[in-house]
Amino acid sequence: MESAEFDYLFKMLMIGDSGVGKSSLLLSFTSETFEDLSPTIGVDFKVKFVDIGGKKLKLAIWDTAGQERFRTLTSSYYRGAQGIILVYDVTRRETFTNLSEVWAKEIDLYSTNQDCIKMLVGNKVDKESDRVVTKKEGINFAREYGCLFIECSAKTRVNVQQCFEELVLKILDTPSLLSEGSRGVKKNIFKENKPQSITANSSCC
Repeated sequence: MESAEFDYLFKMLMIGDSGVGKSSLLLSFTSETFEDLSPTIGVDFKVKFVDIGGKKLKLAIWDTAGQERFRTLTSSYYRGAQGIILVYDVTRRETFTNLSEVWAKEIDLYSTNQDCIKMLVGNKVDKESDRVVTKKEGINFAREYGCLFIECSAKTRVNVQQCFEELVLKILDTPSLLSEGSRGVKKNIFKENKPQSITANSSCC
């Protein structure tokens, strides 16, 4: 797909504790490969062009560091995000507990889109024998916090594509987010005609 030709630009953010597999999930989706990656320092950024729901889309996906020392650095990246993916590791209870104790609070604090779509992702289902967080717990959390929910594995790529596609379809189904995504389309976000959200967000680093 020609990079200049797309109907909407959507900004998506991946959050969650360090080591839950955010970077691996993103790599699995954008490159269809798996690597055990070292922890993200600050923020990583990837772009993927997709055809979903009959639309040509440019997805700008921000992968944030889970460590607390980077927390203030990543707060500005919430601005203007149409989709937020909350990731936990089904084999580590504390990564699930921190969703409500840390990450949901951050969304309330920093997210600027009232209608922003949230997707809860339980990663590492390939380690089923080590599972400590049940699927039912994930469903209950998603229901309580108004999230979409899916379990997947970055390693085996189970449900990885579906995770991002379901989130995008929900954004496409939300008129207020759609109008935001149409601003500044067919422009190179790294040149002078930057959409406002990208401009504001890139200034912190």
